[in-house]
Amino acid sequence: MPELRNVGVFCGSSPGHDPHHLALAREVGAALAARGLGLVYGGGQVGLMGATADACLAGGGRVIGVIPGKLFAREVVHPGLAELHEVATMHERKALMYDRSDGFLALPGGLGTLDELCEVATWAQLGLHAKAVVLVDVDGFWDPFVAMLDRMVESGFLLPRNRALILRAGGADEALDVLAAARPEDVPPAIGPEDR
Repeated sequence: MPELRNVGVFCGSSPGHDPHHLALAREVGAALAARGLGLVYGGGQVGLMGATADACLAGGGRVIGVIPGKLFAREVVHPGLAELHEVATMHERKALMYDRSDGFLALPGGLGTLDELCEVATWAQLGLHAKAVVLVDVDGFWDPFVAMLDRMVESGFLLPRNRALILRAGGADEALDVLAAARPEDVPPAIGPEDR
């Protein structure tokens, strides 16, 4: 894995109903700033996204936002970003976020969060990058998703080594420790000659 400088964070543009999720977003933002790591995220100032960015900025951190121009009307852009990249499509948004990040955290969120998480994990599975992907959890939010991954392994649709591409942590500091400790050998090529 490349040196950890910027961390891509996927999370909800809504605050959700559980205050623990908002607290987790703030903890992640503060922890990034405290470790001198940049935040790469969707560019909004609302929901968990905004809380993560606010906490990172409050701690003196650097925040990079990437947002499709067509979403400006719906997602209010955060005014305090070090960099804001406006792109044309969601595909361009994800590609730029993935390119600018050295590892990824997934906090609670909805379909967009799940889309980003699954795509970046698939890219790792295909050997397109060797960057760690960590689910960050405080209350079992990711339990059903983890159970689904395990079911995919049991059903023969996901190899155990590919299942191991998605890591898990119980809080902000633990998640950043997992990212910092990840090595390229932790992300093996997912599809080898024996799989064809």
